[in-house]
Amino acid sequence: MNNIAISLKNVSFVYGENTPFEIKALENVNLEIKSGVVTGIIGHTGSGKSTLVQLLNGLLKPTSGEVCVDGENIWDKPKEISKVRYKVGLVMQYPEYQLFEDTVKKDIAYAPTNMGLNEQTIDKRVVEASEFAGVDPEWLDKSPFELSGGQKRRVAIAGIMAMCPQVLVLDEPAAGLDPRGKKLILDGLRQYQKKTGSSVVIVSHSMEDMAKYCDEIIVMASSKVIMQGTCDMVFSNASQLADVGLDIPQITKIVENIRKHNIEISGNVYTVDAAYNEIITLFNKKDK
Repeated sequence: MNNIAISLKNVSFVYGENTPFEIKALENVNLEIKSGVVTGIIGHTGSGKSTLVQLLNGLLKPTSGEVCVDGENIWDKPKEISKVRYKVGLVMQYPEYQLFEDTVKKDIAYAPTNMGLNEQTIDKRVVEASEFAGVDPEWLDKSPFELSGGQKRRVAIAGIMAMCPQVLVLDEPAAGLDPRGKKLILDGLRQYQKKTGSSVVIVSHSMEDMAKYCDEIIVMASSKVIMQGTCDMVFSNASQLADVGLDIPQITKIVENIRKHNIEISGNVYTVDAAYNEIITLFNKKDK
């Protein structure tokens, strides 16, 4: 099995090319998204994140370079680009505004129906996607417009999950939600990845969320990828992140301050759970 789900080779993208309004959104980007892991993409507004994710499933075509899925350039056969969008499912920011069917069930079933699947398979996918996305079965016969914003968001995500894509890409899936709503969606995405073994790509501004939910992180700045690696590798480069106006998780800063008082907390700590475990371990040692 190929360990690389998606690769970009020397990809650049320019909006309004050869016009007075030309903007270079991506410049000579090279990266690999591994199969079977959660990959986070971080960077400030304008760094190129949203443009990047729209290239992954052919919603945008690169000005130059190659976007490869399963090792094949997705633009070698332009007439078959719709097939790529079933392999790489993209959830845009605020996807709840794209709901349009008269019931939640029909909205989730929309893409599988367009794929030509039989009714039994569609029903199975609706049920499974609903479970992953935290959609209550009682909502299925309701109009999506009767639901809250966070509930609509989960319905929209379920609609893409129901395609069973090899790669699920989400642009700021928790944007604008309260802490509980954010946790429900991100916990669900982590469970989805573990149970399906598919690849998940999450764009976020939150270092804490990236540290908690991602296996790999891609850091973007000024239209380029400046770093890619594990959470340990990326967050251990605090000075390089600071150079591009990014930061390490708050809990990491707290642990570093604790260490300054000669309290030995071992390991790299990037999440609250990890900090809790290290501190409990420390106390247990002192009690012996």
